[in-house]
Amino acid sequence: MTVAMEVSWGACSDTGVRRAANEDAYLAGTPVFLVADGMGGHVGGAEASARALDGFRELVGAHATDVDTVRAAFARAVARVDEIPRGTTAPGTTLSGVIVCEERGVPHWLVLNIGDSRTYRFAAGALEQVSIDHSAVQSLVDDGVLSIAEAERHPHRHVITRAVGAGSSGQPDYWLFPVGHHDRILVCSDGLSKEVPAEVISAILAVEDTASAAAARLVREALERGGRDNVTVVVVDARLDTRAGDVDDIDEDTVPRSNPAEEAHRVEL
Repeated sequence: MTVAMEVSWGACSDTGVRRAANEDAYLAGTPVFLVADGMGGHVGGAEASARALDGFRELVGAHATDVDTVRAAFARAVARVDEIPRGTTAPGTTLSGVIVCEERGVPHWLVLNIGDSRTYRFAAGALEQVSIDHSAVQSLVDDGVLSIAEAERHPHRHVITRAVGAGSSGQPDYWLFPVGHHDRILVCSDGLSKEVPAEVISAILAVEDTASAAAARLVREALERGGRDNVTVVVVDARLDTRAGDVDDIDEDTVPRSNPAEEAHRVEL
């Protein structure tokens, strides 16, 4: 049985208050919603983020895709970033977001993440961070050396351990979970997550009716709180179309659960 899904989205990006150029980039068009945060100097970082997204651009226009196609797109992204001539610093970029995939006729979110840009899911009034930062301080948090509060103030909080390019050979993490009836996905660069507390992000996602309004307000909030970095936000709203069939008939292991954190499971692709 096939379950149809309606998707709407909004995106907003700003250089920020203190930066001279915007090294962030985003790609938003069904079934691909990604944010990239470039590094390696103003020119190199901007080129790296743009080239990484180019690896996925040919997917845009389909209603959904599959995991093998996403893997091939990521390989293209790496190859295109590696083609950038190196200066004193090898250009690179983070990459995070969701791609709509279809599993046994049921729409799923495939979350992809490498670096410290983030993907969240807002559902049933709760905000859950799906992606896990590839950063030096996150490793210390995982090892129990730092608390989350201490990590947010740590001098090495901007140091990432994986990237596309930048001399990294690391692979992204993937999570696969079914789309819920009223999911709202947030993808952002760290210009949002390092300026705006999670509870404020959650409150904004709860009250803004449209994805476009939510994206614009989140960027504005980051700027008002300092805007020390480029900030980019993509918000994706999904609604399952129950007219396509009885959703209750979906196999039990694909039924969306009430707790978003429990239903997102990391997968090896």
